[in-house]
Amino acid sequence: MTETLLIATHNRGKIEEIADLLADLEADLLGLDDVGIAWDVEETGVTFRENAILKAESYARASGLLTLADDSGLEVDALGGQPGVHTARFGGEGLNSRERYQLLLDKLQGIPWPERTARFRCVVAVAGPERVLAVQEGTVEGHIARSPSGAGGFGYDPVFHVRDHEATMAQLPAETKNRISHRARAILALLPQLQAIVQGDRS
Repeated sequence: MTETLLIATHNRGKIEEIADLLADLEADLLGLDDVGIAWDVEETGVTFRENAILKAESYARASGLLTLADDSGLEVDALGGQPGVHTARFGGEGLNSRERYQLLLDKLQGIPWPERTARFRCVVAVAGPERVLAVQEGTVEGHIARSPSGAGGFGYDPVFHVRDHEATMAQLPAETKNRISHRARAILALLPQLQAIVQGDRS
C-alpha cells in the first residue's frame, strides 16, 4: 500500500513546490485542507527547529498520518539574527511584504555591504503520530541589498542578494530559485531519510 504523506500547509503553491522536490518519492501527498484540518498550530518555539517539530508532531497526531512540516525565515547578522522566527510578523501585524522589507532596509541604513550578511534558513521535520522521525535544515547565504530589485518571488526576495548568483532572489528565474532555495536544500537533505521511512524503516 502506498504511504500517504501530509504536507503541513494550507498553501497550494507550497504543496506543489514540495511535490516537485519529492517527485521520486513513492507516496501520495496531501495538504491540510485535503484532510479537513482548517486550524493552524501556534508557533511558540524560539527556533525554526522547535517550530518545525511542533507543527509536524501536532498535525501527525491530529491526522494519524506521516507528516512533513517546515519553518523558515530570514536571519540578518547586523540585527543579531533578526527577524528570525518572527520573519513573517516582522514589524507587527498588518504590514504587507513591501512594508516589512522596507523596515528592514531602514534598520540597515548606513551599514556597509560587508556587514549586511544574511541567510534564509529552513528546517523541515517529519513525524508520525507517535514521534519525530527526521529533521534537516537548509540555508542560502547572501546580503541584504540597499534597495529592492526584481519582480519575482515573494516576501523578502527583492532585497535578498544571493551569494554566487549576483542577483536578488526576486531576479532569479523560478526554476533556479526553487532549486537553490533554503526549503529545497532542506527537503533534498531529508529525502534519503524520507525514502527509507516510507519504505517502512522508522527506527
